[in-house]
Amino acid sequence: MDDMPRLLKQMTLREKIGQLMMVGFHGKTPSQEILDLIENDYVGGVILFGRNIGTSEELYALNVSLQEAARRAGQPYPLLISTDQENGVVRRLGEGTTLFPGNMFLGAMDDPEATAAVARATGRELKALGVNMNLAPVIDVNNNPANPVIGIRSFGERPELVARHGVAAVKGYQEAGVVPTIKHFPGHGDTDVDSHLTLPTIAHDLERLEAIEMVPFRQAIAAGADCVMTAHIDFPALESHRGVPATISRAVVTDFLRDTLGFSGVVITDCLEMKAIADTVGTVEGALQALIAGNDLLLISHTYALQKEAIQRIAQAVESGEIPEALVDQAVLRVLRLKAKYTAWETAIPSNRAALNMVGSSEHAALSNDLYARGVTLVKNKGIIPLKLDPSALLMVVYPGGGVFSMVEDRRYTPDVLKEAVLSHHDNVTVMTYSPEPTDEEMEAIADTAANAAAILIGTMNAHLHQKQAEIVRRLIALGKPVIVIAMRNPYDLMAFPDVGAFLAAYEFTWPALSAAVQICFGQLSPCGKLPVTVPGLAAAGFGLSR
Repeated sequence: MDDMPRLLKQMTLREKIGQLMMVGFHGKTPSQEILDLIENDYVGGVILFGRNIGTSEELYALNVSLQEAARRAGQPYPLLISTDQENGVVRRLGEGTTLFPGNMFLGAMDDPEATAAVARATGRELKALGVNMNLAPVIDVNNNPANPVIGIRSFGERPELVARHGVAAVKGYQEAGVVPTIKHFPGHGDTDVDSHLTLPTIAHDLERLEAIEMVPFRQAIAAGADCVMTAHIDFPALESHRGVPATISRAVVTDFLRDTLGFSGVVITDCLEMKAIADTVGTVEGALQALIAGNDLLLISHTYALQKEAIQRIAQAVESGEIPEALVDQAVLRVLRLKAKYTAWETAIPSNRAALNMVGSSEHAALSNDLYARGVTLVKNKGIIPLKLDPSALLMVVYPGGGVFSMVEDRRYTPDVLKEAVLSHHDNVTVMTYSPEPTDEEMEAIADTAANAAAILIGTMNAHLHQKQAEIVRRLIALGKPVIVIAMRNPYDLMAFPDVGAFLAAYEFTWPALSAAVQICFGQLSPCGKLPVTVPGLAAAGFGLSR
């Protein structure tokens, strides 16, 4: 029997509004601000970022403390504690946890069972650490090479491939007992701007959206996805008023997602402090408008004052008659039912730490090692790979020194591991890094050093979007020496220097991905991956060399 209506009647308006909030805070221990929000505002959801996450023990202790605060406050169910553990380059877990491939790496393998295994293992580690909701998987179809924020976070450019892997990931997280969140509805794949920074528009008609963007969402919803995250993107085909982000559009969230697609679960906003909302309607007003549109969880990730103001604004809107309390009640019922499915006070604060043994376990490490040996894609090779260098020959390694990141990536992780991977195979190595916008002096210094090298291995990060980065590669190619490029993010980089002798897509700048790529360079591993996206004019999706 559904006991939620009775529970709802016992809650005050402020308690109900608190259950609709998901908030972030600063620090690796509970701040006074987050404790105030949980204990006095009844806030029922917390999002964790890298700034909150230290060792596994620290994260476990943090989450126990947060749940204890919610229990003291008399909340009916444990907090939803979420994070963006997409794997690959967008990951929040830190020391002691297992590195797993991100979506495009998995798309290059195209093995849905592997994707399910990654989600299941990731979910088990999250749950052991006290995180019961993952803001993943991304099921955007990335068919725009100029997309600055999705790219390798997508499984690929083919809707059916994305759908297959999205469904597999959803089921894997559910089997681990963690809430999966499919995002970013109605699709963030075909944009050339980042909604963290401004409001993108996807101007395709409904027929095109149904043929591409909607395919993964329809299939994941049919497979039982519990939660959908909305995108801060203008979709004129769905919303007749221009400049209205999907997040605050009732036509998108209620009329299309709920009524047309039949989704009855929880809808969560993307962060309402992103500029596509903050610089248009504003974060506080955006929270109210998102609730009116049909969202249930309102995500405000960073600023305590805005979190408090949003709660007050929604309460004032109900009390003044601007919106009916029934609108709040509908959303609260969906949130409470989600909590009842995935959480219970009996298990929210484990009495022992045995579950922590699976975090970073040998079993998970073996799974990770197996997968990382299968996804790196050799796209081009004019007889350069495998490298055959005399032990005394100088190998030059060049890569970005930092700062070439999207807004969503965690700055704790850097591409420096490329150097370590190469040094494990060849002793005579010289290493140089370049800045996000390298100067002419930097380029000259790199070219001068390269003149003495027998071969050059260069790592790139979205060089197809950074012309100065691409110019470095072209200058090195012009020296007439063997040049290998390892794309450490998107494989589209080949567009910027199609004449390069050898090109590998590693899809991420993690140690295991770059280690596998370097092993391929030295002939110690055979490439197996196939491109999950098309590199326009150069390589079709599904292409990959075996040597």
